[in-house]
Amino acid sequence: MKNAIARRYAQAFFRLVRQEDLTAAQDGLHALSQALKDSAAFKHVLASPVFTLDEKLQVLTALCERTNCPPIMGRFCEQLLKKNRIAFLPEIAEAFKALMIRQSGKQQVVVVSARPVDDSMKQDILAQLGATTKGEVDVDFQSDPYLLAGVQIKIGSKVYDGTVRGRLHKMRAQLVKG
Repeated sequence: MKNAIARRYAQAFFRLVRQEDLTAAQDGLHALSQALKDSAAFKHVLASPVFTLDEKLQVLTALCERTNCPPIMGRFCEQLLKKNRIAFLPEIAEAFKALMIRQSGKQQVVVVSARPVDDSMKQDILAQLGATTKGEVDVDFQSDPYLLAGVQIKIGSKVYDGTVRGRLHKMRAQLVKG
């Protein structure tokens, strides 16, 4: 539900932003969502009913100016505040990034491994993914120690899971089934 709402807002914002401002808008969305993730005080100001809509908007506008966002970003954030959707900002930023990648003709791929991948392995993975998808790819490398070992690759809506955690989940499902 949350991702569907975020995609709709990202698509609407994507249509509103001028072509020459798309990169600045993406950077601004990323900066705002990162601030929302990292700063407990910022999150408190935006979520608290103690602060008025105008005060919240002033904080957002100041942050937009500091991060060199296009002017339309302030109006977009105002709508998010009015509709109580400002907490969706990280998901909106991800959906907007996916739209930018799709527009550029690239395929978005997320590679999640148990440990950070070194540079030589990244180059090998990039080459193999480019050959597999038969086109350019935009790869986001992430690490998640809960995977234990192995790699999980997400290409669009498909997930290829070669992790120990994924195999353990499959084994558990088979044991419960039988």
